[in-house]
Amino acid sequence: MPLFIVNARDKTDSLDLRMATRQAHLEWAVGFKDKIAMAGPVFLDDGTTMAGSTFVISFDTLSEARNWAANDPYAVAGLFDRVEVMPFNWSIGDGKPA
Repeated sequence: MPLFIVNARDKTDSLDLRMATRQAHLEWAVGFKDKIAMAGPVFLDDGTTMAGSTFVISFDTLSEARNWAANDPYAVAGLFDRVEVMPFNWSIGDGKPA
């Protein structure tokens, strides 16, 4: 099944919205653990302030991957300034799927 990378970056000064929506986002993501190869927050230069999310996901088509990303509770709440969903090839790393 093809892999896709989702790079989502929060709107400026939106940490309160992120935190208010975080539990719903995490519960939603757990429901797709069979589709998620890797996921986690990204941070500002200070290394502690969350500023977005990155996923490596497995879906049959780019359209399905984009639809999935659009239904993230963060996206639905309007947290993201921008979201990129692109085909991805995992070439190097211990977690690389077989």
